Amino acid sequence: MATGMPPRQDTIKKLFENLSGAGKSIGVLTSGGDAQGMNGAVRAVVRMGIYVGAKVYFIHEGYQGMVDGAENIQEASWESVSSMLQVGGTVIGSARCKEFRLREGRLKAAENLVKLGINNLCVIGGDGSLTGANKFREEWSGLLDELLKQGAIDQEQVRANSILHIVGMVGSIDNDFCGTDMTIGTDSALHRIIEVVDAIMTTAQSHQRTFVLEVMGRHCGYLALVSALACGADWVLIPEMPPEDGWEESMCKKLSENRAEKKRLNIIIIAEGAIDCHNKAITTDYVKDLVIKRLGFDTRVTILGHVQRGGTPSAFDRILASRMGVEAVLALLEASATTPACVVSLVGNQAVRLPLMECVQMTQEVQKAMDEKNFHYAVKLRGRSFENSLITYKLLSYKRPESELPVSSFNVAVLNVGAPAAGMNAAVRSAVRVGITEGHKMFAVNDGFEGFYKGQIQEMKWGDVGGWTGLGGSLLGTKRTLPAKHADKIAEQMRKYNINALLVIGGFEAFECLLQLYELRKYHEEFCVPMVIVPATISNNVPGTDLTIGADTSLNAIVETCDRIKQSASGTKRRVFIIETMGGYCGYLASVGGLAAGADAVYIHEEPFDIRELQANVEHLTEKMKTSIQRGLILRNENCNENFTTDFIYQLYSEEGRGVFDCRKNVLGHMQQGGAPSPFDRNFGTKVAAKAMQWITKQLKDNFKQGKVFANSEDTCCLLGMRRRAMDFQPLAQLKDETDFVHRVPKEQWWLKLRPLMKILAKYKTSYDVSDSGQMEHVARIRHENDVSAM
Repeated sequence: MATGMPPRQDTIKKLFENLSGAGKSIGVLTSGGDAQGMNGAVRAVVRMGIYVGAKVYFIHEGYQGMVDGAENIQEASWESVSSMLQVGGTVIGSARCKEFRLREGRLKAAENLVKLGINNLCVIGGDGSLTGANKFREEWSGLLDELLKQGAIDQEQVRANSILHIVGMVGSIDNDFCGTDMTIGTDSALHRIIEVVDAIMTTAQSHQRTFVLEVMGRHCGYLALVSALACGADWVLIPEMPPEDGWEESMCKKLSENRAEKKRLNIIIIAEGAIDCHNKAITTDYVKDLVIKRLGFDTRVTILGHVQRGGTPSAFDRILASRMGVEAVLALLEASATTPACVVSLVGNQAVRLPLMECVQMTQEVQKAMDEKNFHYAVKLRGRSFENSLITYKLLSYKRPESELPVSSFNVAVLNVGAPAAGMNAAVRSAVRVGITEGHKMFAVNDGFEGFYKGQIQEMKWGDVGGWTGLGGSLLGTKRTLPAKHADKIAEQMRKYNINALLVIGGFEAFECLLQLYELRKYHEEFCVPMVIVPATISNNVPGTDLTIGADTSLNAIVETCDRIKQSASGTKRRVFIIETMGGYCGYLASVGGLAAGADAVYIHEEPFDIRELQANVEHLTEKMKTSIQRGLILRNENCNENFTTDFIYQLYSEEGRGVFDCRKNVLGHMQQGGAPSPFDRNFGTKVAAKAMQWITKQLKDNFKQGKVFANSEDTCCLLGMRRRAMDFQPLAQLKDETDFVHRVPKEQWWLKLRPLMKILAKYKTSYDVSDSGQMEHVARIRHENDVSAM
């Protein structure tokens, strides 16, 4: 589901002929703690199931509803999952069920399912819920035999339901399940935490306060660790990394040093399951009293509690849930008698299927490692995403004394190019601090290459970038100016400041700028230095990467607006909204925003459309108005068609829908570029820039000869991008062939594979490529392969 390969006709045929759901029944339930995005997963399962011809049943109140049966198990319709996408929690309910833990309870559940012909289960929950489902599956044939003997079911029912197929999706805000980079709900929980931290920062700075925040995570410190990384917290305490004896002294020393450097606030984040190296719990009150007693700082405690589970799901969670839900239905349709229960996971940017019990066993192994105080191994088991976050946090949070820094005579310049994107400042902070830790002198260039040739260059110290992670836009300033016309002056500034490497954070213009510098190397020796791009643009149109910094924040802005608009349309009834998004010629924001917002149609440049398609969409909406869902949402990418403008589409829909629905239009404009960065963009920017700086350090060492840096090979001018499962440094010279320079987009774009998914969920008949689906993998192999996660 995350590849730029063109659709394979044989796989499309496979889906629509061999994978028909006719005669099949699927039960969907949510179990355990609720998590934002669960409703999106339920909606995707229901609509994909109905789309392929299966019957889909809601099982209300989790396993309790399955045991109790009756009205708790109800057939779902297309309309019954409308308006669910933007709702937090789980609409079909979740409950703890002691009865299901006993065989007698599972016997009742089996009887209720068999009587409705349900032998496909989609379970959305944590490891406990999924373990229970697997046990149920293993016992299934024995339970049926027992029911047959009791006369509760007949031989025909046993034959028709002889095998129970189980597919799991992990819904958990803690991100504590091995085998997936992100669980449904984690990103939304991070949004809640960061919203609180951002609000606290303003009041804390007013009074020079220290805040101690407790976040959820009884056994897993992911939320605490990633939120600490996202807000630049002074100290973090998590179960997987208990502090050594004397940590109190170290923490107070750091807080004191930060305050001495005119930092007006201190933030300490604690996971609720934080422990010291003797397995003793570390509480917020203990930390608060410690800071007051030793430092005399005005210190307050905030316990976030269930706020983290609440609120509307983020764009990331809606997209993740929708992708996972569709994949879960495909897995159920493809399941055979020998297929093990599987869990649908996210690795990098790709949906994969993993044996459920392999994931559960590894998750349990983490707790075992922690019980045995083998914390290093526990961190490894958590996966590369967790481990990289921990490494990056340690790199950025502690300012080492100059005497401890490696000796380096290298100067590295950092600049922003192109349009501003949320997360750029987090990337600059990360680059500056990692560079200083590596021993380099770090220089910031204001206003891109325009500022470069004008000499707007200054050295950046550790404290100069404090508090930058949560700030939107570009604090360095950014311009679209290309360097070729000013090559002589830029070369002169590089000589003047002895710049030995360049880190450019930006979008398509950044790509063009470094390509020009690379091609100018033959005329200017000053450009024969390591150069790397960290892609940052809301449009997500940079070759060589699936995702760019800033796109997630922009998607959230689009989705929040669409939610409000849909609410308005629901109130007035029979109303269709036409929304114009940014993105240039790239339809990423419109398409993925449409998937996250539940749009009825999305117009983009990459998929040409004509008046007949517009007419078909109007007719589709006319039919929709006859149902209980009397509203419509249409997204249009700004450059999708020069003649079919937003005004034209608005007027066409208004005229053709006259008497059936009325229309409104909304151009979102630059609000998509503004705002505080999302947790995803803060962490993506932080981790990618840190990796880029480490690459620069290696290149500087490898290309330092006869007292100077000389790097002119193509692999010394790269872009660092996420492709499917890995973060790769790709030479710009090679990416040139993958680029459509006229429309400023990559020639192949992975997200186009999500377009049919969006159409299916909006009730359009379409072809859906499943060439990436149906491959069961193993957790151990995933763990070694997985070299990426923005979160």
